[in-house]
Amino acid sequence: MVIAVPPVPGPAFVGGVVVSTWLDAAPPTGLVAWMLIAHPPPRRPGESVERIETSLLGMAGGLGLRAASGRVPNIGDRLTVRGPHLVLDYGHPDFCLRVPRPTVRWAEHVLGGVPVCLVIGLDAIASGAGRDAIEGYVDRSTARDRAYMGATAVCRP
Repeated sequence: MVIAVPPVPGPAFVGGVVVSTWLDAAPPTGLVAWMLIAHPPPRRPGESVERIETSLLGMAGGLGLRAASGRVPNIGDRLTVRGPHLVLDYGHPDFCLRVPRPTVRWAEHVLGGVPVCLVIGLDAIASGAGRDAIEGYVDRSTARDRAYMGATAVCRP
């Protein structure tokens, strides 16, 4: 049996995702850089919970992520510096996702070679969610197998 992989979505969908970055202490390894990609509840014409989930699964497939219940795969160096921005190659042939406003500390760690734990959450999240809400979201999503994960880093020329 062949399972169809949803297509990688384009900029119309990706422009509506919620992206959050943060650092977490993880003894004994030190700090872990995280990046969450999720989507708010349907709010635009044509959006539905099912369509949003299919698009997020397309992103997860394009990135080579695996269900959070499994081993976190190394998905290769998917982050690139473009001018003052960090961008994520999420598997679309023509478009990338700009990482919006990471903290200086997060960017310095990532640019220093620290891997990023990338999470795509399938459940809705509110735009502008704070750190506690995001950490709770990640905990719930991974526990319910509603998240996909992978480790990435910045491409070195």
